[in-house]
Amino acid sequence: MKFAKHKTVWRVMLGVCLTASMSVATIAASIQQAERARQSDTGRQTVAVTYPLDETINVRFRGTTRLPRLKGEAKVKRTGRRNTRVEMNIDGLPRASEVGEVFTTYILWAISPEGRIDNLGEIKRSGSFIFNTKIDVTTPLQTFALIVTAEPHFLVRAPSRAVVLENLPPVNPGNAGIATVDVRYIGNSSDYYETARVPEVADADYAKTPVSLLGARQALNLARFAGAGRDAREELRQAETDLENAENAWRLKQPESEIDALARNATSLSVRAEELAVARRASRERLEETTRRDSEVRAAERTAANATTELEQLKAQLALARRDRELTERDLANANEQLREQRSEVARLREEIQTIRTNAEESRLTLARIEGERQAEQTRLAEARRQQEQRAAMETLRASLSRYGTVRDTPRGMTVVLPDTIFTGVRTAQLNTSVTSNLDPLAALLAANPNLGIIVEAFADNRGEADALQQLTDERARAVAFRMSQSGIENARIQANGMGTSNPVAANTTLATRARNRRIEITIFPRGSAVDSAASSASTGSEN
Repeated sequence: MKFAKHKTVWRVMLGVCLTASMSVATIAASIQQAERARQSDTGRQTVAVTYPLDETINVRFRGTTRLPRLKGEAKVKRTGRRNTRVEMNIDGLPRASEVGEVFTTYILWAISPEGRIDNLGEIKRSGSFIFNTKIDVTTPLQTFALIVTAEPHFLVRAPSRAVVLENLPPVNPGNAGIATVDVRYIGNSSDYYETARVPEVADADYAKTPVSLLGARQALNLARFAGAGRDAREELRQAETDLENAENAWRLKQPESEIDALARNATSLSVRAEELAVARRASRERLEETTRRDSEVRAAERTAANATTELEQLKAQLALARRDRELTERDLANANEQLREQRSEVARLREEIQTIRTNAEESRLTLARIEGERQAEQTRLAEARRQQEQRAAMETLRASLSRYGTVRDTPRGMTVVLPDTIFTGVRTAQLNTSVTSNLDPLAALLAANPNLGIIVEAFADNRGEADALQQLTDERARAVAFRMSQSGIENARIQANGMGTSNPVAANTTLATRARNRRIEITIFPRGSAVDSAASSASTGSEN
């Protein structure tokens, strides 16, 4: 049978019947995967209860993270040494497919602390709506935990990891001494629940398909997944025949009881085929392992025979090797005599070579010293020429700079002094475009001398707050430096410093002397000099 794409739908209200047929919405696979991940491979832990004899214990259940709103309760009564009755009621149980696409029904399990698992029975339901359900079953266990899991069919032998309900410790005011113990379980870890090759069990009429028929389909899928097509062909064929009969009965709208009987028989045959396939595959694998070991033994025996033959060959080779050794020892004695003579000759030649090497080393050192002196002299002459050319260039530059302002020599280099009339006011940092016509040619002249560094320093008189005057000189120095960089001077060559009221050139007593103190000093020095290193260090320190 060709399986159509399985779709599931969350019902938004409990106890409300849908009066019209509805198309089933697809639940995103990412939501299913997130729900599966909430139960880790390290196992879950719940509480096992030791039920006293002839006393009814009320046990409440809580929904897991898969169905957190699910609720249930049970009445448990132990009526004999091997008979404990469980009457359970569940509220708001959705279709099992909403837990995962491989599930068709729900199973109630009893798990003992020793690990014994008892399938107490299927929680049957019909229709496509969330509803309340009841189950009345017995178990031979006395101490056990109760869980409800979503399963592919009703005859599974072990619970899946899709746990939807688990019991809580009982609260009985009349008997506070009920013993409990923790139970840890992991659940069925078969690849069937994870592999992408698992076919979907539902078709377009999933909501109308009987649960028993869905379980029979899934049981047949599990048998095929276990390898029944190879190891239990006859049983699988019988299960397929019964499932086809159930499918035909459903298509022909036969009574649901007849469909249920055929489907459950198909489920039983599928489970039988699955168990036989697993057992036969294990037997085949054991046989293959035995065959492999026998083959390895035979191979080892052949290897031992080959080793015996090889040993005889090695003994013959050893006899030849001993004869060769005797001849070699005789030749070695003759060679040793020749070697002693050659060693004497080698010692004499080594002494002669050492003498030659000593003389050569002395000659090499003399040549290196002469070459070093020659290079030092060349370096000195080149430096002298460079300094002479630099002095000449600085003198030429001095003559050019005198057109733009007062030029004076300082320990750092030549300094051009510009008045503060290049700014629009005595307390502004905005350049006066009508007065700075000389600043652009000065910048162009300095741009043509890339080997020169430039320090722009702004000074103020002492009228005003020291912090405000310091900020004013900072802004003026940066404004002049920015104007010069726009004329082609690299920013790396320019350092702008606001000097505040430091280094006055006249007393700040009259308008004229204060005007002299408000000035811009542009100091020009050769790049690579000690002044350049100090300026770079000062710039780095100010940035930090």
